[in-house]
Amino acid sequence: MKKLRALLPIMLASVFAVTSCGVTNTAPSNSDSVTLTIMGKRTDLQKDYMVKIFERYENETGNKLDIISVDDDQYETAAAERLKNGEMTDIFLHFHNADLSRFDVEGNFCYLNNESWVSDLTDGAREYCTDAEGNLLGLPFWENSVSGCYYNKTLLDSLGLKSATTQAEFDMLCEALSATGYTPICWPAEDCAWMPQFALDPIFADNPDMLEKLNGGEITYSDIPDVKNMAQWISDAADKGWFGSNYLETGWDDISPAMSSGGAVMTFIWDTWFYTDLEDGGKYTKDDFALMPVFMNTVDGGTFEGGNINMMMVNKNSDKMQDALDFLSFCADAENYNAAFDGIATVSCFKGQTTNVQSDMVTDILPSVEAKQRVSTAASRIVGYSADDMVKVINELLSKRTDVDGCVRMMDEYRRLETENRYADETVQ
Repeated sequence: MKKLRALLPIMLASVFAVTSCGVTNTAPSNSDSVTLTIMGKRTDLQKDYMVKIFERYENETGNKLDIISVDDDQYETAAAERLKNGEMTDIFLHFHNADLSRFDVEGNFCYLNNESWVSDLTDGAREYCTDAEGNLLGLPFWENSVSGCYYNKTLLDSLGLKSATTQAEFDMLCEALSATGYTPICWPAEDCAWMPQFALDPIFADNPDMLEKLNGGEITYSDIPDVKNMAQWISDAADKGWFGSNYLETGWDDISPAMSSGGAVMTFIWDTWFYTDLEDGGKYTKDDFALMPVFMNTVDGGTFEGGNINMMMVNKNSDKMQDALDFLSFCADAENYNAAFDGIATVSCFKGQTTNVQSDMVTDILPSVEAKQRVSTAASRIVGYSADDMVKVINELLSKRTDVDGCVRMMDEYRRLETENRYADETVQ
């Protein structure tokens, strides 16, 4: 679900940082050992559970992993270029979102329907990784988190303020925080792309007919009042100081310092982030945070987004295809995934998952989550949706280079161009 940007092809040579897992192989020397290449986003590959599974695989099998780590904002373009040049890695990490359509999945990656571990997947995880024809595209080895508005409950309590249950209450909360000198919301505009999709999800998840008409070209974003409402709210929030003063220079690496120090009170993110990315040693820890819905003026009662899951996909054209499939089987073994996810806050992706924990932030308001959670819709089901493009468009609005109406028109134009690029001759074969 996150942090994408395009890069000119001439810069691609400098994108890739190829490294090994950096562990000492304690397994016996094996002349038949193989080296598998794995490509993923830099921040994804740094997750604790990913590092653990990579180390465990190397140590127990004697095989090696070459990790192709790509800056998040360059990933889609870099991956497409590798595939075009016949250089795709043995294993490819990707979310099942609209960006996946550019990679000709049927022609380049294995369907995993008959793998031995499929029956161990939870229904939700399997559904997320399944295409419209019922084919399983990847192994869902990832955090299955709940996205919403996470707030510093310790700070709110000290100020005598409460979380919100309606859009009006949320706006008043932001006003009150701003009036007392706090930055209400950490909005990482520089390179983070997921925030607008939280606002768009309920528009289309609650109205499948509207989604069908949008995808069919019968209507555009400009025909949907709630899309303009979202853009207007973002613009107004920035103007009122609710994002602070340096949101255009705030990126992924700046969220943790802002939240752990109290520099910002709220951010739109997911529960697992507090276990994997919130830095230690700050004034506030994960125990100081709680959850409420996201409010961006598209649904009055707010919304939560269900988990976006990173899939491990296998390159069917690799001469190490079977070895790559064996790697997935290793990751899908209960002993191995339980070791990797020990203590990680996530909804289970595997039926045998026992060492993960469900965060108190979610369980404390579970009835609200169950009532207001939508499946991830914007990124995965809107034809031509691009997180890259949403960053550009929203930042044009925040930089005052366009107004609200112009922002929505740009959303339509970028989506039109993205759709043409994906489904015409430029689709990667």
